[in-house]
Amino acid sequence: MAAPMSPDELEAALRQIGAERYHNLHPFHRMLHGGKMNFGQVQAWALNRYVYQSAIPRKDAALMAKLEDRELRREWIHRIHDHDGLGDEAGGIERWLRLTDGLKLDRAYVITKEGALPATRFAVEAYVRFVYEHPPLEAIASSLTELFAPAIHAERIAGMLENYSFIDEHLVAYFRRRLDQAPRDANFALRYVRENARTPEQQQAVLAALRFKTDVLWAQLDALHFAYVEPGLIPPGAFRPG
Repeated sequence: MAAPMSPDELEAALRQIGAERYHNLHPFHRMLHGGKMNFGQVQAWALNRYVYQSAIPRKDAALMAKLEDRELRREWIHRIHDHDGLGDEAGGIERWLRLTDGLKLDRAYVITKEGALPATRFAVEAYVRFVYEHPPLEAIASSLTELFAPAIHAERIAGMLENYSFIDEHLVAYFRRRLDQAPRDANFALRYVRENARTPEQQQAVLAALRFKTDVLWAQLDALHFAYVEPGLIPPGAFRPG
């Protein structure tokens, strides 16, 4: 049986997954950030991405339901507050809806998710189900795409503000906030995985969990590209620009 990796070796393997598989490499994102999309394509992206954003608190609640450690629950619960909001803090979902508002999408229509692509809904629900069904260590490891998120958020802010006249600072507020939140979340999850993935079996499981999460994100962009870029085959019932 192979010897377990050291924590540093495990972290390097996790980061290599991001370098090879994170969805910033997808052609759709390169088009989006490079100003190569029209208004309707940006609308389609924001509408579909809402499906994912709105599912994050459900995913985190599913994880918390399995945590016996009170201190771990106390740490994790802020992720739900970050997205759902708490008190005067509106939360990330509301900030995302301000983006879709600014893109002239009817808020009620966005919230129903009726116009989302089937593949978007299936991919997002697969992620929620994964967290519900797998042990906490693997569920926490699946969140480690946050390690790579600040770079894509910074790229998105700069690219969209520069290239689209219909995007302004008000509409990129979600991404600005995640520049601080994502590193905090990722650092905690990485520390937890480094400390708790000790056996070769556990280490391979957390690597597989992160690969699965990158697949979830990549699959959503595959669906968007197929429907709204090339070949442009929009499924029945999905959002049609214009």
